[in-house]
Amino acid sequence: MSEYIPSNPVDPSESDSIAVSLQRLSKKIQLVTEAVKKLHQDRIQLETKIEDAQKRIQHILSRLPEQSDGRQLNLLGEPATPINLEDSNEPTTH
Repeated sequence: MSEYIPSNPVDPSESDSIAVSLQRLSKKIQLVTEAVKKLHQDRIQLETKIEDAQKRIQHILSRLPEQSDGRQLNLLGEPATPINLEDSNEPTTH
């Protein structure tokens, strides 16, 4: 088989400019690839945060009393001090 020989040989300066363009494009592709990887990692991190927030919300909602329950809400999980009805009706002295 015969080797292909272009009818118009490539000018060396044109070849250099093509090589420079290819190098520049290669760098841009690398930057875009890194940016896409970073965005993917950020998205995974945000999805994890959203899932955690949803779990916390569900936990809080599960602790809500029924609508017919008249007790005070304690959503923070701190021990509530019981209200002593006998103490609240004592007359005040001046």
